[in-house]
Amino acid sequence: MGAMVELNDIHKNLGGKAILNGVSLKVDKGEVVVILGPSGGGKTTLLRTINFLNPADSGTVTIDGLTVESGKKQNAKVLELRRRTAMVFQNYNLFKNKTVLDNITEGPVTVQKKNRKEAEEKAMELLKKVHLEDKKDSYPSELSGGQQQRVSICRALALKPKVILFDEPTSALDPELVGGVLATIRDVAATGITMIIVTHEIKFAREVADKVVFMEGGKVVEEGPPQQVIDQPKNQRTRQFLCSLLGEDYGTDYYI
Repeated sequence: MGAMVELNDIHKNLGGKAILNGVSLKVDKGEVVVILGPSGGGKTTLLRTINFLNPADSGTVTIDGLTVESGKKQNAKVLELRRRTAMVFQNYNLFKNKTVLDNITEGPVTVQKKNRKEAEEKAMELLKKVHLEDKKDSYPSELSGGQQQRVSICRALALKPKVILFDEPTSALDPELVGGVLATIRDVAATGITMIIVTHEIKFAREVADKVVFMEGGKVVEEGPPQQVIDQPKNQRTRQFLCSLLGEDYGTDYYI
């Protein structure tokens, strides 16, 4: 299919500490890549360097053929790169003073200059898919965390991005709300859009990922199909991480 996202030798320092240390990664068109690893391993920082929310100090980012070199002022290219991505955050990041419908149409109408009527029709299509069409006039404060996260996924999809970046989309949710959000992400993955997901949901990663990447210390330690990285990791550190996360469940038929 060819690469949709290509990261080459990404470096990022914060406070004199190397957060990303020469990360290179290729994501093919339509591929779902899940990034696993301990807290502080650089996962979220890497995600935010892809769309230059937190630009790297050096290295290149390529999305759908457009290459931007980190560490240089290239405002027009960065803006175009961002237009090819959408991000779903841990804490939803919805506009609190706007309705669900307005949250979803804000980007297409204000940024992409789309016709409001068409944007609203598209927003309603997306809301119906996540069973929230009756919440179109509600405000974020009137929704559960799971509902807010599903709205944020609709907002991302409304932009028709080339790539969707998910930053631990279930970490802020109560356990009973996680399943609904993961089901929505599964549905999105089935449409063939390219996705990069940072998560600790190992069973979900095993089911939805085409490729799993394990990061630690700002480096890619291991990558490959989930059957390899999750079920039969080659790297001892990967195995230690999975054992610490899953405990006695690791290696059972529940995960394999």
